[in-house]
Amino acid sequence: MTVAPRSFDADEFHDSAEPHASAEPVSPAAVLKDIRFSYDRGTSWALDGVSLTVHAGERLCLVGPNGSGKSTLARLIAGLTAPDGGEVTLLGQRVHEAGPNADAYRAARRGIGMVFQNPEDQLVTTVLEDDVAFGPENLGLERGLISERIVDSLQAVGLANLRQSDPTRMSGGQQQRAAIAGMLAMNPAMLVLDEPTAMLDESARAEVMRILDDLQARGTTIVHVTHHPDETVHADRIVRMEAGRIVGVTAAVDNRPPLAEAVSQSETEGGIGTEGGIGTEAAPSRPTNDSPRQREREDGSELPLLSDGIGDMTDPIIRVSHLTYRYPSAKRAVIDDLSFTIARGETVALMGVNGSGKSTLVRMLCALAAPTAGSIEVAGVPVASTGKRGSNARPKPANRRQLAQLRRHVGYVMQHPEHQLFADTVAEDVAYGPRNQGLGETEVADRVRESLELLHIGHLADRSPFDLSGGQQRLAAIAGVLACNPDVLIMDEPTASLDAQAKKRIHELLRMLKSRGVTVLIITHDWEEAEQIADRVVRMPIAAPASGGPVTATVTATAVSSNGPVHSVIHRLDPRVKMVGFLAAMFTMFAVNTPTQLALGIAITLAVIAAARLNPLRVLESIHPILILLGLMGVVNLFVVRTGTPVVVLGPLSITDQGVTIAVLYACRFALVIILGAVFLTTTTPTAMTDAFDTLISPLNRLGIHAQEIALVMSLALRFIPTLTDETRAIVDAQSARGGSIETGSLAQRIKAMSAIIVPIFAGTLRHADNLSLALDARCYEEGIRRTHWRALTIAARDLVFAAAVIVYIAAIIAL
Repeated sequence: MTVAPRSFDADEFHDSAEPHASAEPVSPAAVLKDIRFSYDRGTSWALDGVSLTVHAGERLCLVGPNGSGKSTLARLIAGLTAPDGGEVTLLGQRVHEAGPNADAYRAARRGIGMVFQNPEDQLVTTVLEDDVAFGPENLGLERGLISERIVDSLQAVGLANLRQSDPTRMSGGQQQRAAIAGMLAMNPAMLVLDEPTAMLDESARAEVMRILDDLQARGTTIVHVTHHPDETVHADRIVRMEAGRIVGVTAAVDNRPPLAEAVSQSETEGGIGTEGGIGTEAAPSRPTNDSPRQREREDGSELPLLSDGIGDMTDPIIRVSHLTYRYPSAKRAVIDDLSFTIARGETVALMGVNGSGKSTLVRMLCALAAPTAGSIEVAGVPVASTGKRGSNARPKPANRRQLAQLRRHVGYVMQHPEHQLFADTVAEDVAYGPRNQGLGETEVADRVRESLELLHIGHLADRSPFDLSGGQQRLAAIAGVLACNPDVLIMDEPTASLDAQAKKRIHELLRMLKSRGVTVLIITHDWEEAEQIADRVVRMPIAAPASGGPVTATVTATAVSSNGPVHSVIHRLDPRVKMVGFLAAMFTMFAVNTPTQLALGIAITLAVIAAARLNPLRVLESIHPILILLGLMGVVNLFVVRTGTPVVVLGPLSITDQGVTIAVLYACRFALVIILGAVFLTTTTPTAMTDAFDTLISPLNRLGIHAQEIALVMSLALRFIPTLTDETRAIVDAQSARGGSIETGSLAQRIKAMSAIIVPIFAGTLRHADNLSLALDARCYEEGIRRTHWRALTIAARDLVFAAAVIVYIAAIIAL
């Protein structure tokens, strides 16, 4: 079906919720002429002499092997990167000729949206509806229109009932849909997507393709980077890339079923290859999530499907019994009474919808997470034991000796390979595991060479793993695990984002490992892949929530907005009043010098916790490292203070009554400050804090100080601190999974190992910062722009009562 091209006035398109229609001929959406781009100052070219015209209203797919330049070209088309040479025109704006034109880029980006391969860095706040509102706010849309965009966008991606949830705690598939919603809310004339379905299950992937079909029907220009041939069937053209050049363009015909075949054939001709004819024929019908059934392989044999229950295994190497896992603060278990076994030498595909707990399960199998109940045994090692269903006692985890034994038998390839790589070079990273096994350097070198050759990435041995493409990083991570020669190999979506030839290598590798007796458990969303390599499928069961809506078990905590429908009066306070009030109360704590004042401070803190409807024990648990530090400081004060009457004498040291009073007083008042801060952060979203802080310091604008930018930096810091914490944990897990001393070594060895992760954490911080800057550009945030605010800040009666209570408290402290 041919659709009318959508017109794109870069200055006007965003002022209407509906796409423009025009009978007049329109200019191309993007024109690139003789583009060259290098990441290393011209030593090598990621794009070399690329010329391409993207027509308004068309759907164009970019295909090709990993490292061919698809993502780089997509960023150039989105206006997020300037080339080293050539001419670029976007939405009628000549953005690059002799050099970049900043004003033209700024104007063009207001009509272009981009969805990145990794959605995590595209999320700028911790409330879904606020995140979706961020782009329209930057476009200066009125509040009512922003509300409409939020509703329409979240409904389009199937997240309408999660609008107040924390997107940073969602599954990868939910995060990708959240990122797409953020772009849809900006109503772009052209949408660029870089492998948006790489981490999605089949139903979610179909939902994303439906969204693209709807956008295409409306006349939106779509540029789609993909490795899935079936995702090209509605494209108008397919552009094939290799080594930074366009090597072929396939035009479409009505209904376009040959396109998928054309992609597979083009990849084969370009040395990419296909796997068993995947994509060259119509895909067989797949079992639905509600009614799993057996599948038939090409040779006529059936692929057994194990939905639940314990398999009939004579020699199990993995045994899971009545396993239950519940995220902190979650009302329902994400894994509930799951039991199965896997035989030695068997290859099993673990499948299920996004959010069903697949990644959580394999982390528990690798002793990187502890179950709520049930037992796990892997390779004869009791990973978790004696936990019983319905019991309050958690299962007993493996001890240090058992963990060391487990690491010698089990290899784990994580879902996000960039989190698993931490050494200076690929070769050093691959050598990490064999060295921890105590092998000599000659044998270590042999293991490294063999693993890299198996995956055909020997040429990357001396490259930094942080400079590789996503697909290359995934292969390097797999090589690092294979070098450990595990008996059990657990892989979390190892072929996501890989081209056809790389997938073929992984499949051949798994068959080779099977022939050697290695047990393989692989998470996959691809039924064809399961058919190719698996003996059985374990399908993760999932229970629908009481509301009957989509499962949200992977959302670890419900994020609430300070201005929205929430569950406490503290949450609903105007953030400006709350920020000033909490800061005043916190600073007043430093004036506490008597037991009476301390008692009053404790009382007001407990009252605030109660008003916020927070569990006091949970609040203390969230800040327990700081409380431990304060306790140690208090102990030091016991021996430092010399005044007063001695109550305990320990040789040259003595503890006085004043020393005890001061130690307790100082430790408690600092603790109260930290607790109040934790309550404020828990009950106030980054968006609310940003708006409040921006308003409070706005008078500084008269002095030439950019208050809005300062407030945004504060918000982003709060947003990404948990992300960096998670990345630190991921690197620790990666080292632990390969037998690193960070988990099982002596205290000195563990401290040394912890210090070694500083460099990869720093590299991760830079990567997040770079991705974040691109995300802000994609969502049209610019220094000094006039932003609208979707959430209205209004002073209500409850705010006046809160302010009065704070004033009374401060007066009481002074009076006492």
